[in-house]
Amino acid sequence: MNILEKLGNSGVVPVVVIDDAKDAVPTAKAMLAGGIDVMEITMRTGAALESIKNVAENCPEVLVGAGTVITLDQCKAAVAAGAKFIVSPGFDEEVVKWCVENGIAVTPGCVTPTEITMALKYNIKVIKFFPANVYGGLAGMKALAGPFGDVKFIPTGGVNAQNMAEYLAAPFIHAVGGSWICPKADISEGNFEKITALCAEAKNTVLGYEVAHIGINCADEEQAMSVSEKINEAFSLPVKNGNSSVFVSNGIEVMKSMYLGKNGHIAIKRQGKYQTAALISGR
Repeated sequence: MNILEKLGNSGVVPVVVIDDAKDAVPTAKAMLAGGIDVMEITMRTGAALESIKNVAENCPEVLVGAGTVITLDQCKAAVAAGAKFIVSPGFDEEVVKWCVENGIAVTPGCVTPTEITMALKYNIKVIKFFPANVYGGLAGMKALAGPFGDVKFIPTGGVNAQNMAEYLAAPFIHAVGGSWICPKADISEGNFEKITALCAEAKNTVLGYEVAHIGINCADEEQAMSVSEKINEAFSLPVKNGNSSVFVSNGIEVMKSMYLGKNGHIAIKRQGKYQTAALISGR
């Protein structure tokens, strides 16, 4: 699996601003505890390079990259510090060319057909869309995805906990990025438990798990109908008799035989499109 595939599988790329390099490793570990193993450390502070180095050396399980890279010198310094991918707010051909020539994953910022065409000349098909809320959000990316069907977007700017699920549901979205997952203030104040909780919330949104229904085992059809009617009497929920089970509303399936499990089963549905088998196995 290459770097861009890992970003896509993560579904969310936290944009992290660190003022003190000593906070880099605790932040990375807090994110890991919340189920997220990628981070984009922005080059907006003097602590960025040391922070990247600290994470790369002390948290090898975290895929660390550099964001807000606007010059080739920044790009080279970030890679030397241990950055595995480069994110730039715009399309800088010098940065892109160097990354491609040196095998470094790069997602340049592209918001126009001209910029996307330039990216495709370098065979770059995953691009940053920033600031997403200014350039039309989902509608803007959908319009661009028409003529550029092979391109996937990583929108940042205006993406948050409330709308990330809507973004992730779009077929042209590779992942989403944002700073709400690792707020700068919480990093500086050492609120790492909060960061873990925010990461876990974001990861659950990416995975998209929901309880589909609860199954109850019964010995036969007669018992199944009896149980269903009792639930109906208690809660006034509609009963629908089927071949092998009776559904009470949409959330309770009363089996006409001893089906899965000793007493029943819980059916989980997954709305998310992201292939996260490795993450699931570790939860």
